[in-house]
Amino acid sequence: MKKKLVVLTGAGISAESGIKTFRDSDGLWEGYDVTEVASPEGWKRNPALVLDFYNMRRKQALEASPNAAHRGLADLERYFDVHIITQNIDDLHERGGSTHVIHLHGEIFKMRSEKSLSPSYEIKGDINMGDLAPDGGQLRPDIVWFGEAVPMIEKAAQIAMDADIFVVVGTSLVVYPAAGLIDLVPVYNPKFVIDKTVPYLKEMHHLTIIEKPATEGVKELALRLKEMFGGGSTM
Repeated sequence: MKKKLVVLTGAGISAESGIKTFRDSDGLWEGYDVTEVASPEGWKRNPALVLDFYNMRRKQALEASPNAAHRGLADLERYFDVHIITQNIDDLHERGGSTHVIHLHGEIFKMRSEKSLSPSYEIKGDINMGDLAPDGGQLRPDIVWFGEAVPMIEKAAQIAMDADIFVVVGTSLVVYPAAGLIDLVPVYNPKFVIDKTVPYLKEMHHLTIIEKPATEGVKELALRLKEMFGGGSTM
C-alpha cells in the first residue's frame, strides 16, 4: 500500500512558470484592485471588466508551461498515493502529470452561469458580455471569488484528515479555509512546508521547513522522503 501524500499548493508554484501572483503586491493583481476583479461586488459593478481580466488570465495560463515543481510532484506518484489540493486556477498540475487534483478556488478553463454553481462548461477562448448559459444567465468564470463559498473544501478536508504525509508548497497560508487544512492532518504525521519565504507557523509536531522556491524545494522534498521511507515501489 502506498502512503497517502497530500500536497496543498498556492501561487508560489505557478509563479515560476511566469504566472503572476497578487499576494505580495498590496492587493493589486497585474495593476487591478483584487476587490474589483475577484469579488461578487466587483462583478455586480462592472462584469465587463471582470470578464476582460479573466480572459487575460486565461491567455496567460495557456501560454505557461509546467515547471520542475509540477513535474516533480507528479513523479512522486510512482511511490505515493499523491493528492494535490491547489488554490491555483491554472491547469499546470494536470499538464505536469498529476492525476488527482482538486481546485479549491475554481478553474480558469471553466465557466458557469452567474445564476448557478453548476453545471460548468469548458472554455479556452474569451467569455464576452452577452454570452449566456442555457438558464439565461450571463456566463462568468468558474472561479471562487473572495466572499464566496468554497464548494470543494469539505472534500479537501477529508483528504487532509487521511494524509500520511502533508506538504505545503508556495502558499502564504493566510487565505482561509485552505490555510486551515494543515491543522486537520493527524498530529504525529510528517508535515513539510516549502516556500522561498516561509509563513508564520504555530508550533506543530513533525514539521520540516524547506525555505526554497518551489522548483528547488520539491526536489529537496523528494530526497528527504527517500531518506525517510527508503527506495522501492513504496519509497
